[in-house]
Amino acid sequence: MLNDKEENKGWFSLFDGQTLNGWATTGNPEGWVVDNGNILCTTNGGKYLYTLKQYGNFVLSVDFKMNDSVNSGIFFRWSDLNDPVNTGIEIQILDSYRSETSGTHDCGAIYDMVAPTHNVCKPIGQWNNMTIHCQNNMIIVEHNGEKITEMDTNQWSKPGINPDGTKNKFKYAWKDMPYKGHIGLQDHGGKIWFRHIKLKSL
Repeated sequence: MLNDKEENKGWFSLFDGQTLNGWATTGNPEGWVVDNGNILCTTNGGKYLYTLKQYGNFVLSVDFKMNDSVNSGIFFRWSDLNDPVNTGIEIQILDSYRSETSGTHDCGAIYDMVAPTHNVCKPIGQWNNMTIHCQNNMIIVEHNGEKITEMDTNQWSKPGINPDGTKNKFKYAWKDMPYKGHIGLQDHGGKIWFRHIKLKSL
C-alpha cells in the first residue's frame, strides 16, 4: 500500500497486495497468484497478466525478484490483447547480474530495440526496482535508481528496423503505434515475484 507522501505526489497502486482485482490473464489463471503480499508467476502457463484499464502518459514503478534462469518482462502501451509482442513495448527482465556486456535482450533493455547503458541487476533473490517514464514519444527506464535506457519512438519509423539499421522482430513501426495501452507482466519461464506496483499519470 502507498503511504501519504506517495499519494500526495499523485501515485496510485495497481496491486492491492491481497487480490488480483483489476488484472486479468491471457493464460491459465493458476499461473498468477498472490503470495505473501506479492504477485507470483508460478510458471504454470499464465502467459501474461495485464491491467484491465489502459494507461497513457505515466511513470510506472515495479519491484521484482526472481529465481535462477527466469525470463520475464514488463509490458506497456499494449494495445491489442491478442498480440502482446507486436503491440506492447517490453522491458526485459532476466538474470543479467554477472553479464559484463549489455545487449537488447538483457535485463532492463527495451526489448530488441535499446540496450541498457550499464548493468545494475542485483543477485538472484534480491529485490530490484524498474521505473518506466512514458511521455508521448519519449520512454526512459531506470533500474534500481539509475537511468539505463532511453527511446524516442519517433525514430522507429520503419517496421522491423532500428534507427541504426539493425533488425528487430516487430511488424509495426513504433512511431505509428498508440501511446495508450494495457500494462502487463510476462510468464516466459522461471518463478518471479512482483510488488509495489504503482503508477503516476503525467
